[in-house]
Amino acid sequence: MFDVVAIGELLIDFTPAGVGGNGAALFARNPGGAPANVLASSSRLGAKTAFIGKVGDDDFGRFLKDTLDELGIDTHNLVLTDDVHTTLAFVHLDSSGDRSFSFYRKPGADVLLREDELDLNLLRQTGILHFGSLSLTDEPARSATFKAVQTAKDAGAVISYDPNYRAPLWNSREEAVEQMKAGLAYADVVKLSEEELALLTGETDLNAGARELQKAGASLVLVTLGKKGAYYRLGDRSNILPTYDVHTIDTNGAGDAFTGAVHYGLKGKSLKELRSLSTQELETIIDYANAVGSLVTGKSGAIPAMPLREDVLDCQMKVPHLIVED
Repeated sequence: MFDVVAIGELLIDFTPAGVGGNGAALFARNPGGAPANVLASSSRLGAKTAFIGKVGDDDFGRFLKDTLDELGIDTHNLVLTDDVHTTLAFVHLDSSGDRSFSFYRKPGADVLLREDELDLNLLRQTGILHFGSLSLTDEPARSATFKAVQTAKDAGAVISYDPNYRAPLWNSREEAVEQMKAGLAYADVVKLSEEELALLTGETDLNAGARELQKAGASLVLVTLGKKGAYYRLGDRSNILPTYDVHTIDTNGAGDAFTGAVHYGLKGKSLKELRSLSTQELETIIDYANAVGSLVTGKSGAIPAMPLREDVLDCQMKVPHLIVED
């Protein structure tokens, strides 16, 4: 039995790495892809995890498989293909460390995952199944993802969903919203940004937007707010918890690290138990996840920046919360 299984994109993030002697920008090869980042976070904290996806049978794809293997993430349902190359993303950072992306994915291997390549037994043996909306941009990965989610849900797994909006990967904003909303129909836990909340619900007020997601079926809504921390809504309870005051150099992967830490806090819990969490229990999980997310911003890259449990506890003991005035 696995604590968390994730399905979706596994790719190379080329992240800024300074300037070469000739003045040319340098980029470092880092393993990435939101679902893989989430699993890396959970795995580093001690959860038993497995990944379902597809990469090219090329140097990049083999590097990614080796990376997951080294993290203790089960990769027996990671498919390597000769048909296309591994997906690539170039990450661009502004002066505050916020990022934007350029993708090389038309197609990339991740969007070619097929239903018949899924290990259905694996999907029936997980406590949490996590997926994101970037698996829904193209067929056959879209159908494979929905098949995986339904299989896990039927077996009693808690379904976690990240409606992750990357405009360059969609044919139109309208198609993106349509498919992102389709994923909500399966989700028990939804983690998203303020911008994605407004995109899916038309609401800029956190409580109003979260209530719309609850109407769509979500039990727990989590909205990451950057320096302001994280918002949650469970039933009729809601709050914003501050993050930690660390020196930020790269925000890439911080939201995924937060999600992975939430999964770690929820491991072993059924959907009924999740819905019955006390406010103290839930806020303890979210504060821990805020510490994990903040630590990731202090290092470059996504998966390489994921902290260990002792790092997180040290942060919670020694680093003050960051209080941001409205």
